[in-house]
Amino acid sequence: MDIKRCEWVTDEQIYIDYHDHEWGRPTHNDQELFEMLSLEGAQAGLSWITILKRRENYQKAFDYFDPKIVSNYNEGKVEELLNNAGIIRNKLKVNSVVTNAKAFLQIQEEFGDFDSYIWNFVGGEPVLNSWDTHADVPASTKESEAMSKDLKKRGFKFVGPTICYAFMQATGMVNDHTKDCFLYHDK
Repeated sequence: MDIKRCEWVTDEQIYIDYHDHEWGRPTHNDQELFEMLSLEGAQAGLSWITILKRRENYQKAFDYFDPKIVSNYNEGKVEELLNNAGIIRNKLKVNSVVTNAKAFLQIQEEFGDFDSYIWNFVGGEPVLNSWDTHADVPASTKESEAMSKDLKKRGFKFVGPTICYAFMQATGMVNDHTKDCFLYHDK
């Protein structure tokens, strides 16, 4: 019997594993949240599979997304990253991770952790959506727009409403598994 997954999942094992074990599952670890926010920003204008296939390279290149380490990157480290063929070598995107790490640390200082801050945009609980098809899933919502606006105000880059919504999906802030997917929340 074939398992029915969300229609965006290809037959590539890396995509299947990501969908089945990570996407849409609530994430509350600050470092994992920083990683996903960084990867979603790197994905802007590209397909998610492009980033997913480079994820291990990103983790190694960006010190496993430890915001304390990343926030201290200097021009030499940024230049090293821009010469790393294992990641997307876009100067604006690479610099945004460093900028975002600094802003991330400020939020941790203000709220105690990033998790408390970011999950507040959905009232602390996952939004359980009921989409019939992938075409029904919005690119952004009022929550992702509010998140984007606040993150930008705090100095974050590459955090538009669509990127924020993809981040919310990835980290389980919203559950957008379609009704026909074996991971749909009502099954």
